[in-house]
Parts: sequence; structure tokens; C-alpha cells
Amino acid sequence: MAAMLLLAGGYAVLCWAKPFAPCRKCRGLGQVERFRKPRLCPRCHGKKLRLRVGRRLHNHWRRTHQAGIR
Repeated sequence: MAAMLLLAGGYAVLCWAKPFAPCRKCRGLGQVERFRKPRLCPRCHGKKLRLRVGRRLHNHWRRTHQAGIR
């Protein structure tokens, strides 16, 4: 149980310190090869980085909370 809490806490700190991670589709290159031609990555649109899942969940929770207290 302590290991699970440590992992969750570590991931929370990682999402706070570095909210963006390399795109999984293009592995941070910004382009994918389709039919032997390089094209912009459809997920990151060539930006090479995507928002982490944990940070996306935190932002959604924060927006919902802010909307509820207005």
C-alpha cells in the first residue's frame, strides 16, 4: 500500500513539475510516416509534446470545482 501511495505521489509531482510529455504516437518527433511519406503527427499536430493524463484530469477537476463555486 505504501508503494502505491509513493508511486501516486511521485506521478503527481511529475505532473506538477513537467505537465507535458513526449507524444506517444510519434515518440516526440512531431511527424509519423504513412505510406512511406512523413506527415504531421495527428495527435500532437507537430508540436512534439502532449499534456500528461494526470495533468489533464487535474485541470478538468479544477475547472469543475471553479464552476461549482461561482
